[in-house]
Amino acid sequence: MQNNIPKSYDYVIIGSGFGGSVSALRLSEKGYKVLVIEKGKWWKPEDFPKNNWHLRKWLWLPFFRFFGFFKMTFLRHVGILSGVGVGGGSLVYANTLPRPKKQFFETGSWAGITDWQKELEPHYKTAEKMLGATRTIQLFDADLALKEVAKKMGHDKEFEPTDVAVFFGEPEMEVADPFFDGEGPRRVGCNFCGACMTGCRYNAKNTLDKNYLYLAMKKGAEVVAEQKVTDVRPAGKKDGSDGYVVTYKKSTSLLFSRKKQIKAKGIVFSGGVLGTVRLLLDMKEKGLPQLSNMTGNDIRTNNESLIQVHSSEKEKDFSKGVAIGSIFPPDENSHVEPVRYGSGSGFFKLMGVPLTFGKNGWNRTGKLLKKLITRPGTWLSIYFSKNFSKESVILLFMQHLDSTLRFKRGLFNLKSTVSSGKAPTSFIPRAKELAEHTSDIIHGAPFVMTTEALFGIPTTAHILGGAVIGNSPETGVIDPHHKVFGYQNMYVCDGSAISANPGVNPSLTITAMTERAMHFIPEKQKE
Repeated sequence: MQNNIPKSYDYVIIGSGFGGSVSALRLSEKGYKVLVIEKGKWWKPEDFPKNNWHLRKWLWLPFFRFFGFFKMTFLRHVGILSGVGVGGGSLVYANTLPRPKKQFFETGSWAGITDWQKELEPHYKTAEKMLGATRTIQLFDADLALKEVAKKMGHDKEFEPTDVAVFFGEPEMEVADPFFDGEGPRRVGCNFCGACMTGCRYNAKNTLDKNYLYLAMKKGAEVVAEQKVTDVRPAGKKDGSDGYVVTYKKSTSLLFSRKKQIKAKGIVFSGGVLGTVRLLLDMKEKGLPQLSNMTGNDIRTNNESLIQVHSSEKEKDFSKGVAIGSIFPPDENSHVEPVRYGSGSGFFKLMGVPLTFGKNGWNRTGKLLKKLITRPGTWLSIYFSKNFSKESVILLFMQHLDSTLRFKRGLFNLKSTVSSGKAPTSFIPRAKELAEHTSDIIHGAPFVMTTEALFGIPTTAHILGGAVIGNSPETGVIDPHHKVFGYQNMYVCDGSAISANPGVNPSLTITAMTERAMHFIPEKQKE
């Protein structure tokens, strides 16, 4: 480790996702010297894999020397899908930018502190403009199937195209930046290949490296990739008023890498729940003992269910379109969206088994074996499918209904326990009903991940909370301005700060909340 600390910054931002990129731009605009540290790699359009069978370029599994941008984490109560790389979750998310319903702003640990819906309204508008939110201009087979489901359930009037972060210009035609008066990078129009979540290879997806982060770097922000922060602690006074020392090391080195240190006057934690909460839990035991005992609490999964429906209609192409092109609420507490991967991306079929409900693992295993014996063709068809993504619709079901987990430090990973309400479950009757309706309409069979069928562990792409907003350290980890209780000039701006269950894709909300947090930080004073 370096004993001397040769470089210092006004702010070090840990993570480059929706919170980190917003923070980088707004702090740079205010005159601060900013460094963004990102664990993953830089990705250019031509670097992304053609499909998710290219595991080394798709999966983040450093132990196996896989340095992709997609990470799967399995804990006792939840399986988590997340992004790794410069741009964070924007590299792998489905571009979808819905706003939560009113209930989100009036529940959870932040309830009653202020009128959150009113306060966040201008910041939602800013976020939508910055991310290039645009109504999907065309519906395809998966969307049309969901529209039929909505009609069957009496919700056809509530079915609508999604607002997405995509440039709908002319395919294969590169043009000057269409979003920031030419200040952004050149762009190419969407060709509706459906491969948004395996990395847009056509320069049409509005990932953070094409808006917030790109503009931040033009303002002087520095970004270092393939570096993992391992330690943050006060440089002098215990409350951090003298600044902080940040220790980091290379995340992609073959052997042990030498640790480096830098000094910062302020810190912004933006590593997502898996990054931020784990680091805060580690630091509470080491360098930041004054962190709230709420650290790691109020973790939410958005009460999600992911069900794949494999169709027998070979003339249809369910991979065509943007990753999520439509949405509708099947009831007042839920939303459902059809999700697609690009043609050729069939990796997830290896993890699939028929949708099975049951009281316990033994019961469900028995039902699965019965299906294999009595209907082997239906089951095996998924594995022998020549183009699984083209033949399948993934239903993403989300609910506002609340339950929370608590994450704690484990030997090699985080550990999860239930802290309030019922444990998250993959067995949601409404989701099953939607899957059955979809199966009828596209003449298919529903499948889920093996972990869900056998162990009842749901999978989420939207893990939230763990460093939530409260009016005191007894109710939250950060205050209403996202400042960490007990420390000076330290913030949390990412999904960890989401303090209630949005029930919809949270990227727009994370962006808006960070815009608001940065609004309160004053311009840098000239020295």
